[in-house]
Amino acid sequence: MQHEEKNEGHDEREDGLRGRLVRAGVELVNAEGAQALSLREIARRAGVSHGAPRRYFPTHLDLLSAIARQGFAELAGRLAEEDREDAGPRERIAILARVYLAYAGTRRGMYELMFRHDLLESGRLGLRETSLPLFAHLTGLVARVTAPGSVAEPGAGDETGAGAAVGAGAGADAAVRAGALWANLHGIAQLWHWGSLRLVTGGDDPGPLIAAALDAHLGPVEPAS
Repeated sequence: MQHEEKNEGHDEREDGLRGRLVRAGVELVNAEGAQALSLREIARRAGVSHGAPRRYFPTHLDLLSAIARQGFAELAGRLAEEDREDAGPRERIAILARVYLAYAGTRRGMYELMFRHDLLESGRLGLRETSLPLFAHLTGLVARVTAPGSVAEPGAGDETGAGAAVGAGAGADAAVRAGALWANLHGIAQLWHWGSLRLVTGGDDPGPLIAAALDAHLGPVEPAS
């Protein structure tokens, strides 16, 4: 028992320093953007020597991936708080879109890093396992909205299956639609932050833009009979 406790204490120290480095990187990217993420600066903020990060993150890419993983986990957590399983799939997509834009507005540096696949590799440090479920969630909801003959009742089906219930062809189509919708939302987030959309639309609420994006990629909402 004493030997086991000693090992646990050692693991906690290892995780503590590793976690401190990741937290320092998260704070840095949120404050100064992805361009500020150097190993030396992260080490300085974590209060360790500039060579210490190499013990846990052999490359700069490893550390960037660990930091981005925290961003995807935070985004997933925000979505889980706002999502409504009793709502219809289209309403849940609208909720996801609002959460996505809000995250982009409050976590600019992290948001920039998370989708920079020229800087990251999704197979590193569980990054793919953290990021892909979010897209699968969107794809599953899109599949339920667009499936031929689908009634898409609130809470029906398993959205994490990415449309498996409506067949492989429909699932592939849903993935393409979801990708196009995501790209549209990403563009709205960027242009809204830069002020361009406020200028051309004269509005202060991105809600109508989200509604237009959903209409464009999912079709207009059918009027109630």
